Amino acid sequence: MKKTALILSLTVASVFAADKPNVVFILADDLGLGDISFYAKHITQTKPFTETPNIDALAEQGLWFTDGHSATALCAPTRYAVMSGNNNYRCYSPGGIWSTFAPTGFKPGEVTLGSVMRDAGYYTGMIGKWHLGGDFYVPGTQTIYRGAKSGDILDKVDVSQWAGSGPRYCGFEYDFITPCGIQGPMYLLYENEKWYPWAEGSELVFFNKENAINPKDVTDKGPGPGDSKWDARELGKKLSAKAVEFIKTGAEKDEPFFLYYCSPMVHLPHVPTDEFDGQKVKGSNVSPHLDVLTDLDLQVKRIVDALKAVGEFENTLIVFSSDNGGLKDGTATKAIGYQPGGEWNGSKNSPFEGGHRVPTFVMWPGKVKAGVSDELVSNQDFVATFAALVGTEIPKGQAQDSNNILPLLTGDGVYMSREYFVNQAGANQELMYRKMPWKLIIQSNFKRTKYEIKSLYNLRDDPQEKNDLVNNPEYRLTAEKMFREYMKIIESGMPTAPGRN
Repeated sequence: MKKTALILSLTVASVFAADKPNVVFILADDLGLGDISFYAKHITQTKPFTETPNIDALAEQGLWFTDGHSATALCAPTRYAVMSGNNNYRCYSPGGIWSTFAPTGFKPGEVTLGSVMRDAGYYTGMIGKWHLGGDFYVPGTQTIYRGAKSGDILDKVDVSQWAGSGPRYCGFEYDFITPCGIQGPMYLLYENEKWYPWAEGSELVFFNKENAINPKDVTDKGPGPGDSKWDARELGKKLSAKAVEFIKTGAEKDEPFFLYYCSPMVHLPHVPTDEFDGQKVKGSNVSPHLDVLTDLDLQVKRIVDALKAVGEFENTLIVFSSDNGGLKDGTATKAIGYQPGGEWNGSKNSPFEGGHRVPTFVMWPGKVKAGVSDELVSNQDFVATFAALVGTEIPKGQAQDSNNILPLLTGDGVYMSREYFVNQAGANQELMYRKMPWKLIIQSNFKRTKYEIKSLYNLRDDPQEKNDLVNNPEYRLTAEKMFREYMKIIESGMPTAPGRN
């Protein structure tokens, strides 16, 4: 382990609290390393499949992490980990909270990304994809609905307003969200936890292929409660417009602002808009997948332009990451050699590196030196990092898997790197335990009642994970030893971030 100590000292915290930078955390959806042209040009020195000039412009001014990870290889469990700073096995649903109507995974009083910033005096806002459960009433009652998440259920659940466990519960003063992102089975927008009609004349309907403006908007997640005017092609514009409004409002306040912007791009359905702020989108690339990547890039442009317009860009720390690795694209991009994980094997849902090694960088003009780092960081690290930045104390036993990377970013204080990394894959319930050069993959189930060794890879000698060593007698003892270590970690409940208590 690199001899570095976690810094949470009052001296360092007070210095940064006095600066009071704004913070913008952009979390993309299903975005892989192979999607970002900065990565191709500057990390792998290859030709990109499409250009992402606005994301690139930020990355060029920031610190890029070649060993940057999502907390898991799938959406919902990553969003819990990012919000709480905890690994998913600490949640009642370790495989993820998938229903809009499921109980929240956050305990009362538990710190979250939003509460850490709110408690430091920040004006906090969340915009975009939620996917963390929530409370809604059965119509005409005070009973919380816990039934089906899709289908014709409008007579069973009042979706016009949240009853609880939404963004406000997690410390956000303002929200503009879509519970499931772009993919359903709930096709609605909410502002400050109340239904936000998509357009004049919008009605709450059972949204399906027969009444959808664009039938492709109804995905394999199924039909469900929706807005009669829902049009996913325009969702990126709506969300980023609200981000611009939030930044303008935040700039007018005495306190700094924190924006957690969860774009639903580039998740399916890939239904690109014709144009975005005068730039052609639909048909501008070799596939709709890469067209919606252009949409994401233009959302980022709006956010950056808004920061510059109000004179706050130089005083804003920007984090960029993704909820999991990129998507396999079986259309035109496959013919030109598109790989969602860049040079890494695997994609979304996979236990391989391409499933959770994602575009990750931090930019803060004048404070974070631009460059490239090979330190292992995870997007769940920002609960502890932001707490150190703004001077919020994290209570003992909370955000146990969130590592403070502020000293790494600024060079002030001493940074403690991870000795090991615990994360998980997706629907097949694989779990991963990395302790360089080794990576053990463990097979489990959704309830985490069964565990068995599945695969072992040497990431130093075999970074693409092509040579499974688990059945090689020479390495069987290594796999068994790592398996025992993993089980001790989760059974004891011990923190996995250095310096957490």
